[in-house]
Amino acid sequence: MASERQIRVGNVPVGGGAPVVVQSMTLTPTRDVEATTAQIAALASAGCEIVRCAVPKTEDAEALKRIVRLSPLPVIADIHFNASLALKAIEAGVSAVRINPGNIGGPEKVAQVVDAARAAGIPMRIGANSGSLPKHLYELAQRNQGEALVEAALEEVRLLEQLGYLDFKISVKATHVPTMIRAYRMLAAKVPYPLHLGVTESGTPFTGSIKSSIGIGSLLADGIGDTIRVSLTADPVKEVEVAWEILKALGLRERGPVMIACPSCGRDNVGVEKLAEKVEAQLARYAEAFEVAVMGCAVNGPGEAGDADFGIAGGRDVGFIYAHGRVLKKVSSDILVDELFHEIDRWIESGMRRPKRLKMAKPAALAMAEASQIPLD
Repeated sequence: MASERQIRVGNVPVGGGAPVVVQSMTLTPTRDVEATTAQIAALASAGCEIVRCAVPKTEDAEALKRIVRLSPLPVIADIHFNASLALKAIEAGVSAVRINPGNIGGPEKVAQVVDAARAAGIPMRIGANSGSLPKHLYELAQRNQGEALVEAALEEVRLLEQLGYLDFKISVKATHVPTMIRAYRMLAAKVPYPLHLGVTESGTPFTGSIKSSIGIGSLLADGIGDTIRVSLTADPVKEVEVAWEILKALGLRERGPVMIACPSCGRDNVGVEKLAEKVEAQLARYAEAFEVAVMGCAVNGPGEAGDADFGIAGGRDVGFIYAHGRVLKKVSSDILVDELFHEIDRWIESGMRRPKRLKMAKPAALAMAEASQIPLD
């Protein structure tokens, strides 16, 4: 169930049917303006659409004015425990503030931040985290942590609603993936506000990407979620890369090519892993959205990967290049990848027109067998 309400973080719409937004967080000291803006630029190049900066000290809040001016992305100030820092961040011109109304100093302090945000015309992010639930919900958390997360978030929602402020998104992050999924599903059924998805403290690029893909992906597949952050113990650029792969895998957003590659098996006679890595590295320079398949033998070429725009099927001495489900040509293995990208570039230059596909009547192996009679280019 998609959120009914929409907010705007800078020029980026969130919720209410807008595309799912990718965000990340800088790991530089925010008061180091040069380092922080350099990291924001790298994140923007990777496809980040909203960036969050930690503001633990006054020096960080004071640096935000320059960062906001230099940043190509809307900047969210991440505030905990100190309402005055939130007020300074709003004065600095941030596009949103992330606060936890439960730890900002009481209802009076929350009201001050809400009034400032309302006057500035900016939204907030509120929500709960499994590692920092309020004490009065500890007993509930022992029985059902998902319910405790949702109740903590709803307490914050009710406070902001009482203040007549509805311009916010909500998160209920947990490190335990099933808890995170359960909590967001419960929350989505109770509120109309945009939801920010994430598996908090998910871990290193390997484990964190898997946990985030399962947690975030499961919810997005249900139609739940409006903005995402993949929280990794890594360069934040990696977070953005993984986030885009999740969105692309679900068919929710397009950004650059998608590669399909067969698993290694006993039929592999070309070293498909290295072949796929070589193709993937070259695909990184393309902004256009298209699919490329890399196969280790002729069996799966135009069959399993036949929906791809382009593909290659390797062989010991020769390989096959196919386009839009049909065998295009065979070439020597040593120039297979170069010829693939030559065909891709030619297609892009001609306008990326996709021909109407005919239903393939022949098995993939037979099609490749017939193609083997084609002379080498």
